[in-house]
Parts: sequence; C-alpha cells; structure tokens
Amino acid sequence: MPSGIAVVDTMVGIPPEPGDMTWLGHLRPLLRDEESLSSFRFPAEYMFKNLPAARFADDTVAAVLTEMDRFGVERAMITASFGNERALGALRNHPDRFFASFEVDPNAGMDGVRALRRAVEELGVKAASAFPAGTFPQVPADDARWYPLYAACIDLGIPMCMCLGVPGPRVPAAPQDVMRIDEICYRFPELTLVTRHGCEPWTALAVKLLLKWPNLYYSTSAFAPKHYPRDIVELANTRGADKVIYAGYFPMGLSLETIFTQLEDVPFRHHVWPRFLRENALRVFALT
Repeated sequence: MPSGIAVVDTMVGIPPEPGDMTWLGHLRPLLRDEESLSSFRFPAEYMFKNLPAARFADDTVAAVLTEMDRFGVERAMITASFGNERALGALRNHPDRFFASFEVDPNAGMDGVRALRRAVEELGVKAASAFPAGTFPQVPADDARWYPLYAACIDLGIPMCMCLGVPGPRVPAAPQDVMRIDEICYRFPELTLVTRHGCEPWTALAVKLLLKWPNLYYSTSAFAPKHYPRDIVELANTRGADKVIYAGYFPMGLSLETIFTQLEDVPFRHHVWPRFLRENALRVFALT
C-alpha cells in the first residue's frame, strides 16, 4: 500500500453518547434470540471482538479525530440525524473532516422523503443510507416502498448507500439478497447505488452486476481487510478499479489500527490504491 494518500473513509461512526445502545430499540421488534436482546453491546457483537475504545470515550468526536489523524484519514462520512447532537456538532465544527449520510426507512412514507430532503438542505448530507433487513416491518431492497426514496436521491443528486448480503444482526436476510440490485438498477438507471457490508455470500453475483450497471459501486464497510472477498479484490485489480470504495467500521466494530495494519497485505495493484482509498469516494459522493 503506498503512503501519502489522504484517505476518505466512507463509514465512520459518532455515537450520540458513550456506549450508545439506541440500535437495540430499533432492532428489538425483529430480534428473537436472548443473546442479542440481553447481552450484546453491539448488534453483531459475536462477529467483532475487542470493540474500539473510542466507542466508549467521553468525547467520541475527539477520540475519532485522534485516530483519523494517526492513520492519515483526511475525511470521513458519518451518519447524521436530527437527534444526534454529537454528530451534528462534528459536522458544524469540523466541516473539513466530516461529511454526512442520512439513514432512511421506507416505512416512514412521504415523511421519510421529506426528512431526507431536509437533511440535504440543512445538513449538507451527501448520501442516503439504508438497512433493508433492519426495517420493521422488513422491506426488501427492490420493493416499491423504496421507490420514492430512490427517486428523491436522483432528484437530490446523492447516492443511496445500502446494506446488502447476509446481515450481521440476527434478523432475516432475504430483504438483502444481492439479486435485488438488478431490479433497482434497471428501474432507476439514474440512481447511484453503493453497496455496504459485503454482499456475502453473493459476491460473484455482485461482481457481475457491478460490471453490468454503470452507477453501481461496492464499499468495503464492516469487513476487516483480511476478509475482503477475493471476487472484489480481483474486480478492483482488473475491470473495476473505479468501482470499489474504501469504507471502514470505526468505532462501531473495527479499530483503524486493525484496518490499516491489515490493508498492507491486501493484494491490490499499485494503480488501485489511490482510487480505492480516495478518488472513487471524491467522485461518487461529489466531494470538493
């Protein structure tokens, strides 16, 4: 991995408070197993050991910035909501370091569309984000209930970042079947869609669709680099150097130390690194 690239990380978290557990309230209607309901501090804790200390810091913004500086992360995309004052403060106080996505839910109907428009207008949000398997009731990614949000993203000129593949939380995976991307890209060819959280176990299918649809991209969120799917690494090294975007998972489940230590061993070709770590994000999220 070459040095000196000012990294853009397209998935960093700013918890509203140390050890935030609001995820449990959101997922509780879907969860059935006792471990998830009573023991986990994180919805997929069985997959991530030694949660980063920054997740529990009194000043999470300062803790995140310290680690970003340590590992050469120039800018990071965080999730903004109108109730998370820490994230909003990070955007206000550090506009050169943070930009935002806004999580959407098709079950909110037109209120959700209006909230997304407000987030773009008032917060300068650069993307919508979605977790189909985490909606309640669950809404498959290609369901028509998402269509107003897809249309709004096109209108607003922002990408949709969507979790696809088997989810970490113990909820049904069917809403995130990767084949659903094909229908979305067919019906909304102007929509820029960025996959999150791996697309496993359908990475070979994801590669076919990434090559097929010009506005479809893949981000590496929630995967330690030693677990990057071989299909995706091969895509980046061949026809897809402009299709794969770096995203971490700090401090939700992975530390930047873990990520950047393991990145050294990812067999990307030399020309892939600047695109993967920076240039693709600048282009896809329209960053200046």
